[in-house]
Amino acid sequence: MQNLKDKVAVVFAASGDIAGAVARSFSQHGAKVYVTARNLNAVNVLAGEIRASGGHAEAAKVNALNEMEIDTFLKKVASDNGRLDVIFNGIGVDYSEMGGRPPTTAATFEQFMAPMEKICGSQFLTSRVAAKYMMQTQSEGTILLLTAALSRSKLPNLAGITAASAAVEGLTRVMAAEWGGNGIKVICICAGALMETRRISGWIDAAAKHLEMPTEQLVAQYKAFDILKTSPTLKQVGETAAFLASETGVAFNSHIVDVDCGKLNIL
Repeated sequence: MQNLKDKVAVVFAASGDIAGAVARSFSQHGAKVYVTARNLNAVNVLAGEIRASGGHAEAAKVNALNEMEIDTFLKKVASDNGRLDVIFNGIGVDYSEMGGRPPTTAATFEQFMAPMEKICGSQFLTSRVAAKYMMQTQSEGTILLLTAALSRSKLPNLAGITAASAAVEGLTRVMAAEWGGNGIKVICICAGALMETRRISGWIDAAAKHLEMPTEQLVAQYKAFDILKTSPTLKQVGETAAFLASETGVAFNSHIVDVDCGKLNIL
């Protein structure tokens, strides 16, 4: 079923695993997809894969932390198509950008603020610029943000990214309230730890090293909180995003949608 037939969708930070999966699902559901990232080669490859599968995709180099680049690009997309229906921002941070996992008493202010600026700051920029062009073209579109379950977890040595994840969820509710009158819905996807992704596998390796324990033991501890005997996949996250952006997905607005198959340790 093509829930997004003839829709125009833009995916930021599409060089990442989650954003790439979302872009593929948007295309499979009939959307014309623009994939962007700072790494043009990576999104060119992604766009080529989508076209080879029969979809319509274009790639562009856009820094999702540069408001001028975001505005210039979305202005062109809206002008070329007469509409802007969906955006998704899959930006994330690596341990290296937070100085590893320093305790809160040792972390510098810059280390604490790095995830806030990159994660929440980027979502703020792409969302508000997209809303402007959705209003101008009367698209009544969907803005999809991404957060992490850290927002409702109790893990040590992750003050910055935990605060940033919670901030993205708060931002979602505020923007939904502001733009709902223009027919724009704003939803935040909270994906569980996806073992398929390079970022999560890297985090697990780093945490295992920090805690001086086998990687397999750390994975087993995390999966011990699974309600079902299964874990979410990248494809399921992509399909969820496509559903939320569809007409049927209008029932969800201002919500934080967990895609984790249920976790006992997440509120």
